[in-house]
Amino acid sequence: MKKKILIAGATGMLGGKIADYLLQQGAEVIAIVRESSDKEKINPLKNSGATIIPLQMEDRLALQRACAGVSCVISTVAGLGETIIDFQSRLVDAAIAAKVPRFIPSDFSTDFTQMGKGFNRNFDLRKEFKVYLDKQPIQSTSIFNGAFAYLLNYNLPLFNVKEGKVLFYGEKQDFSIDFTTVEDTAQYTAKVALDDKTPRNLHIASFSSSPNDFVALGKQFFDKEFELINGGSLEDFATVIQEKRKSSPQGEQELYADWQQMQYLHSMFLVHHLKLDNNRYPDIKWTSIAQVIKK
Repeated sequence: MKKKILIAGATGMLGGKIADYLLQQGAEVIAIVRESSDKEKINPLKNSGATIIPLQMEDRLALQRACAGVSCVISTVAGLGETIIDFQSRLVDAAIAAKVPRFIPSDFSTDFTQMGKGFNRNFDLRKEFKVYLDKQPIQSTSIFNGAFAYLLNYNLPLFNVKEGKVLFYGEKQDFSIDFTTVEDTAQYTAKVALDDKTPRNLHIASFSSSPNDFVALGKQFFDKEFELINGGSLEDFATVIQEKRKSSPQGEQELYADWQQMQYLHSMFLVHHLKLDNNRYPDIKWTSIAQVIKK
């Protein structure tokens, strides 16, 4: 009998790829979408074989009906409090009411459980939802994938190809940072959704690279010398971010405000996955950093 998996956020890049991998493995995929969703975003899902259920995301009964017969609910939604806390709370309530045994929240990020409050606004929202989720009678699994690897193609201060600079914070320039491609994250998540017994937290990384590694990679792939720059202590960086946040109150209503992007960079150096669960599904072939930065 096919397993039925429900995805919230399937019209996004990660959610869409998870749906593809689930369908490839013979699962039945239910995608809940807003009634106002763009048909151009929905059609690829429909054409791939997913069942589309348009609904009002505030409608608890509609969410519960959508969850009927589902073995796992996956959330890949992005947003601020009304999405990460309010909507996900309604979604998990609906899953419980429909007797869904498992839930995967939209925690695809650095392991924020190792971080204190205030270092990353978007992670704080996920931490708040986690408090609610952990009190509920449903088996939940968070997948922590570090940073998404495609960011390395956007001239991050960490790896600025255009300017030939590698910026790091703190005392350790050999501190490895975890990166995972959207493709690898999606493939892993699909397997987790079909796995009846998974732990509360799983940690993955396509590759882990340090600032020193980026200097060497810059020379190898772009044939130029990269300058390694120490931006100062993490404490000083956090203070700069806080000051910028206070001076930009409008950013509280923006998902990726300038200061929030700085918080993501800060998080890359603040915490590191102490262990990886890559080997849980041995058939996954993980993407290398060379495959990412050569694109």
